[in-house]
Amino acid sequence: MAPHERFQGRSIVVTGASTGIGRACVASAIGGGAHVFATVRSQADAAGLSQEFSAAVTPLIMDVTDAAAVADAAAQVREALGGRALAGLVNNAGVVVAGPVELLPAEDLRRQFDINLFGVHEVTRAFLPLLKGEQPGRIVMISSIGAKDAQVFSAGYAASKAALEKYAQSLRREMMLYGIKVIIVAPGSVKTPIWDKAIKTDPARYAGTPYERAAERMRALIPRIEAMGLPAARIGETVWRMLTMAHPPQKVMRIAGLTGWAQLNLPPEWIDRAIANALELKPQSRPQR
Repeated sequence: MAPHERFQGRSIVVTGASTGIGRACVASAIGGGAHVFATVRSQADAAGLSQEFSAAVTPLIMDVTDAAAVADAAAQVREALGGRALAGLVNNAGVVVAGPVELLPAEDLRRQFDINLFGVHEVTRAFLPLLKGEQPGRIVMISSIGAKDAQVFSAGYAASKAALEKYAQSLRREMMLYGIKVIIVAPGSVKTPIWDKAIKTDPARYAGTPYERAAERMRALIPRIEAMGLPAARIGETVWRMLTMAHPPQKVMRIAGLTGWAQLNLPPEWIDRAIANALELKPQSRPQR
């Protein structure tokens, strides 16, 4: 059976489908012949999906941190499938809660994990029964290069993605019981608004702190980093391959440019030095007593 044949007339679920990687996953899957149940958080985003993809997509209004909404969405999908198995679940929904550890409120860190880890757990448990069948479905977890190399102001995000990868590793081994494959897709820099939104939220929040200059430098660098990133469509295509290829790898990384290569290959102390120079993260002189 050709890879795409197993998807003819079958469906997948993609979370966080309003923009970026999630939207690209929807487009790639529909292009490959799948029907997509795409989760978004607003009626406007749902309408946008329907306008672009017509009957090939079924929008689901759902916040991954809302257990009742997740259960309702799973029930809608179960009814629509009419006893057929779900072919795939793409856990993409996520946010970046940016900020230096010293100034990061605990509640912000909890929100980061609520969405990027506990939300994934809620969704996975709700949809897992629908992935079982004669043709078992697959689960794709969208991680990040940050799980391997945590950048400045991204402790919460990187920690949540590192935790997600260990969660996925254990899940992958447990799912051998059902023949359900679990694959991690970990992109480097991607041309999406996720980091831009995080860093530019409340620009004055670091004013008067030792991190003010570093935050200014980071905001100035974001356009250059985004310009070097991969198009979201490339990640969507990668996810589709992980759903369709006969023997997918346990994890695939997609990086672009010298920055991505450096994050994975250079000694950590070299990277630290480069970051310190770029963001002016150096000890400040103190007045002598």
